[in-house]
Amino acid sequence: MRKFFLLYILLFNLLIIKAQESCPNNLLNTFKERIKLLGYVQVGYTYNDATPKTNNFDIKRAILVAGGQITDRWSCAFMYSLANKPELLEAYTEYRLLPQLNIRIGQFKTMYTLESQLSPCVTELINCTSQAVSYLAGINGSDPLYGFTTGRDMGLLLYGNLCNNMFDYHLGIMNGQGINLRDRNAQKDIVGSLSIYPLKWLVVNGSFIKGKGCAKATSTVNPDIEIGENYRRDRWSIGATMKTKPLEIRTEYLAGIDGEIRSRGYYLTASVHVLPKFDIIASYDYFDKNKEESLHQINYVTGIQYWFYPQCRMQLQYTYSNQKAGSDASLLQAQLQVRF
Repeated sequence: MRKFFLLYILLFNLLIIKAQESCPNNLLNTFKERIKLLGYVQVGYTYNDATPKTNNFDIKRAILVAGGQITDRWSCAFMYSLANKPELLEAYTEYRLLPQLNIRIGQFKTMYTLESQLSPCVTELINCTSQAVSYLAGINGSDPLYGFTTGRDMGLLLYGNLCNNMFDYHLGIMNGQGINLRDRNAQKDIVGSLSIYPLKWLVVNGSFIKGKGCAKATSTVNPDIEIGENYRRDRWSIGATMKTKPLEIRTEYLAGIDGEIRSRGYYLTASVHVLPKFDIIASYDYFDKNKEESLHQINYVTGIQYWFYPQCRMQLQYTYSNQKAGSDASLLQAQLQVRF
């Protein structure tokens, strides 16, 4: 962590020097051009009749983002979460060699799945990600072996677009341990994704993670893996996004292997713009943690959202969960988002 803060002190000092060199009499205006601050807050209400019951108001997210343009080709970014458990989410610097080749190093989102790349301030669902994405990308800690990573990791990434923006690619080498932690084994994860744009309104994507995990905790799904043990952890996904003026659809199929246990899931989320500021949301979300034992759960989600100001919205959603290995449950959520 200290290395990240020292790196960013250095980078922002370089910004100051650059600003002074380019415009010594107008430092403030130069700073405005080279440094951007943005953020958002999401507060809401949750009622869940599952055991134990949940009935509370909460601050779901409070995020601050800073970006700095050091030169025309060299930039840096910093993201911090202020809600619940304050922590550093992202800290990286990148250099643009060519439109076809960019280099990024630091802590950032692992380029796995379409859905995990989306910011919570633009996703349709209050819970943001499907069960499979949350589990296989380590977003919410539902897989104890992987832990709570928010879908981020430390590493090196190469990315760019090819053939006049017909393809986007990402290829990275990551620790595989998650955010704000050193790697606990000698292996690195290889991560890759490829997006194809056959039509203006259609994106087709495939992604994978190939690596070895170091178990952070024990799991009832995979009880043979002990804390601190290295185990096979592979993932892949294929999906598509369709965006037209009245309708947006996103769907993916995901699969994973942890040790000897195979898991799979798929989802389809749709948003229909019925009025200029109103959307109707619906989602089907299936996930099976263990294909051999069929430990699947299906979530049916429906709701509405109202954009009362640019980038600001109110959401109301109901989720019915059908569980193979447990009791069915109902979840009611409301959320207010303010973004700047």
